[in-house]
Amino acid sequence: MRTNLFIKVVVEHDPKEEPERLGAELCRQLERNYIVRDAELASFARVED
Repeated sequence: MRTNLFIKVVVEHDPKEEPERLGAELCRQLERNYIVRDAELASFARVED
């Protein structure tokens, strides 16, 4: 059985760091550490404080 999980993750990061890079690293960690078959960054939205 397969299940798609949609998870919202909010991260604080240095303005110089690219959101795409953060998302890619999170996906790699999920695939490596948690029997995740596939993970991808679908989109991101910057939040101004």
